[in-house]
Amino acid sequence: MTPLAGIGLKDAHALPLLQGAAAVDFVEVHAENYLVTGGPRLAWLDAIAQRHPVSLHGVAASLGGSEPMDEAHLRQLAGLVRRLQPVLVSEHLAWSRWRGHYLPDLLPVPRTSATLARIASRVDQLQQALGRQVALENPAHYLACPVPGQPHEWDEVEFLDALARRTGCALLLDLNNAHVSARNLHGDAADWVDRFPAQHVAEVHLAGHSADPALGEALLVDSHD
Repeated sequence: MTPLAGIGLKDAHALPLLQGAAAVDFVEVHAENYLVTGGPRLAWLDAIAQRHPVSLHGVAASLGGSEPMDEAHLRQLAGLVRRLQPVLVSEHLAWSRWRGHYLPDLLPVPRTSATLARIASRVDQLQQALGRQVALENPAHYLACPVPGQPHEWDEVEFLDALARRTGCALLLDLNNAHVSARNLHGDAADWVDRFPAQHVAEVHLAGHSADPALGEALLVDSHD
């Protein structure tokens, strides 16, 4: 299969895409920006989707969370999937919701067998709600995650592989997140990527990062610069 190259859709891309002047195989959008019933922004995406395949990338499912999944959010997301018929739907293997409130970050989870079982159940729930396979993205890490009394039991690559095998989901390999995490936690990004289960990969992300304003190169931030 010939690899396809896409872009993260920005406002500045709209006119070239609609005029057929942009040579891309697909566009990717954050699903949550379009969970509305109408209006110019959704009409704009509808028009672009008539010309270019769309990949929907979610940031709010909170698959790694511990409270029940947001049923209203799942219904809205399923409606957008039906409307656009995207070539891929993806989400982050992270949590972003606590006591009914969404947090402005995608936070990683302790990799335990209990967590694996809980996340697998939530991935199943998401895939059933959408009626299709979902790809999960590896998050960026800024701190060593083990919490008191709940250390990591799984290597991250092995955890992702087990989750894909258990649920039938795909994986989205974010190379920037792999680099950021390795730098921040003193790991080896090349080794991590070499061990990543390529048979599950449906998409690869390439995005920029920046040094923390206070700590400099000692802490890299997934800023998409």
